[in-house]
Amino acid sequence: MSRRVLLASGLGSVAALALAACVPSAGGGASASGGVAPTGSAAPAPGASTSPGSDGGPRVMFIRHAEKPAASGSPYGVQPDGTRDDESLTVQGWTRAGALVGLFDPQTPDGASPVRAGLARPTRIIAADPSKGSRRPAQTVTPLAARRGLTLETTWKKDDTAALADALRTATGHVLVSWEHELIPDILGHLGQIDPAPPTAWPSERFDLVWWLSPSGAGGWSFSQVPQLLLAGDSPAPA
Repeated sequence: MSRRVLLASGLGSVAALALAACVPSAGGGASASGGVAPTGSAAPAPGASTSPGSDGGPRVMFIRHAEKPAASGSPYGVQPDGTRDDESLTVQGWTRAGALVGLFDPQTPDGASPVRAGLARPTRIIAADPSKGSRRPAQTVTPLAARRGLTLETTWKKDDTAALADALRTATGHVLVSWEHELIPDILGHLGQIDPAPPTAWPSERFDLVWWLSPSGAGGWSFSQVPQLLLAGDSPAPA
C-alpha cells in the first residue's frame, strides 16, 4: 500500500472522529483515541476562570488554530481527503478540532450539558479567511460550527486585525475567534483597555488555550484564560 493511500486512510479515521464529535455522546465531551478526555463536567484547571459559562453575559473567546505541520519533515498537514497540504492541520490538529466540539458544546443523551467554567457556547464563530494562506484557523472550528448549526464567518483576512476588533466591540452573544497565534495579541491591542493585561505574545508551543474577554464597562474588557485540557500533553497552566 502506498504512503499516500495510508495517509488518506489515517486521516479518514481522524475526520470520522471529528464528525462524530458533532453527535451527542454519553461523556459530554469529545471522545477519541490518543488522549482526548471528556470535558463537559471537568473542574476548572489552575488559572481557569471560575465565572459562569453561558450565563455570564456576552464574551469574546480566542483560540489559536490547532496543530500545524513541522517546518520540514513530518508531521505533515493534510486536507480532509488525505491530500498533503502545508496550509492544513496535522492529524493531531484535526483531532483537536473534533475535541473542541465537546469543549464548547458538550452534550449528553438527554441534551446539552453545562460548559466548563469561563467558557460559553458560541453564537458566532469567526476564522481568518482561508482563501489566502493558512486554512488551519477555519479547519479548526469547522466541526464546531457544524454542531452549532452556525455559518463560519471568514470575512476578515488574517492581517485585518483592526477591522476585526472594530466588529468585536459591538458584537453581542458569545463569539469564538480562531486565528493565527502571532496576531491574536494584535487583535486584543485594538480593543482598548483590558484588565488584567493579557500576555504580550501567545506562546509558540501552546495550541491548548482559550483566552476570553467580557465587557467591563466604559468600553473596557476583563481578561482571563482557560486551558483546554483536551489532548494528551495539554498543559493545565495558563500562558
